[in-house]
Amino acid sequence: MSSTAVVWGIPNCDTVKKMRAALAEAGWTVDFRDFKKLGVPSERLAAWMAAVGWERLLNRQGTTWKKLSPAEQAAVVDAASAAVLMQAQASVVKRPVIEWPDGRITVGTVPVSRVD
Repeated sequence: MSSTAVVWGIPNCDTVKKMRAALAEAGWTVDFRDFKKLGVPSERLAAWMAAVGWERLLNRQGTTWKKLSPAEQAAVVDAASAAVLMQAQASVVKRPVIEWPDGRITVGTVPVSRVD
């Protein structure tokens, strides 16, 4: 099995930086994908939401969410409306999103096992 983890995020995000460093220290190869440059691909977004749920994927604690108007926030009521927002404003996706070689998808900081 490959020891490459695909990490989606924003390069200047502290959580993403820490996770990338933890993965590298544990021996993982990191294939970093930048939301700012690539956006959020719709097929990936659908897979992420299926794996972890749109509620977990949507970062309601971040600056981007807090800058939305109350009406924009209130309009996010289900997976479809959340997907529209996440594709329009990638910074509202909780980071990092990690696609593991075994098919798992995790969001945020997670324990990393060493690659032997």
